[in-house]
Amino acid sequence: CVEVTALIDCGDQPGLVLAALRDGAKHVRFSGRQPVAEKLAAIARQQEAVLVTGRLEALDLLDQPNPQAACRDWLASRLGKDPLR
Repeated sequence: CVEVTALIDCGDQPGLVLAALRDGAKHVRFSGRQPVAEKLAAIARQQEAVLVTGRLEALDLLDQPNPQAACRDWLASRLGKDPLR
């Protein structure tokens, strides 16, 4: 069994972060400027949500000849690691 956390990547658009939070998202990623991120993080905390900044580890399946095997191998390598930290 694998625990999954949905994360909405809003890029560097603070308006998208606010819209996602308003719609009930609990994990949102923002890659914009730090002063803006700090304000958005405060808003997220008020809504019991988490604002993630920085680079995330991810699996790109675009050029994978066997996406199912790639997912299985990637998930197996991530056991015990928190992708949001």
